[in-house]
Amino acid sequence: MARMGASPDWAVPAATESTISTARLLVVEDDDSIRETVSEALLAEGFVVSVCADGSEALARLTGPEADSVDVLILDLMLPGLGGLELCRKLRKVNNTIPILVISARDSEADRVLGLEVGADDYLIKPFGLRELVARCRALLRRSQQIPTESSEGDDIVEHANLCLYSRECRITRNGGDLSLSPKEYKILELLMRHPKRVWSRDQLLERVWGIDFIGDTKTVDVHIRWLREKIETTPSSPEHIRTVRGFGYRFH
Repeated sequence: MARMGASPDWAVPAATESTISTARLLVVEDDDSIRETVSEALLAEGFVVSVCADGSEALARLTGPEADSVDVLILDLMLPGLGGLELCRKLRKVNNTIPILVISARDSEADRVLGLEVGADDYLIKPFGLRELVARCRALLRRSQQIPTESSEGDDIVEHANLCLYSRECRITRNGGDLSLSPKEYKILELLMRHPKRVWSRDQLLERVWGIDFIGDTKTVDVHIRWLREKIETTPSSPEHIRTVRGFGYRFH
């Protein structure tokens, strides 16, 4: 059983050697009952689980030279001290790409969109079923282990105006300078650059970049497109490269 409270230790399933090498999940939740229930459910599925009860400790454990190796972060938003939203912002600001699953009682559309905007990969509303929680964790793990969508197809170098894609290096430059892109941003931009003028619907982008097992809102596509525009467009509000085709999706020029 996972040790309760703010603990730096990892709890592993008492089973075979193979289960010990499975994914590591960090549960950040200040409610003792929820934290214990979630961690026990994940342990029962063979995951390696650690827990803590506040955002500041979680940030310390996920950043720095001796950061914990974590495959999925399960994060409550209402935490004492450093809140879940601010933790997301800080992790993404230092280019930490750990998949984040938010669990929250905040159930409005605005809350879900805000969670995605600050860097969460998925959003699960309390109360939730444990089977759905496990399914979403597995989906995040599968997507995080996928290679870039198009890197094995076509030319190693693709150029469009002031953008240049180097697929072997998983790198994109703008005016000769490297862009700081998250894995999802890179995959979206690579897909668009390799297929200029093709219109991609949100569902198509979700399937190609997030995977067919994605459980979430298509608004996550809009959020990532907005982030990309802020990084590659001279005037993000009037984009030249990534254009919206109303009623259909997005197209690259």
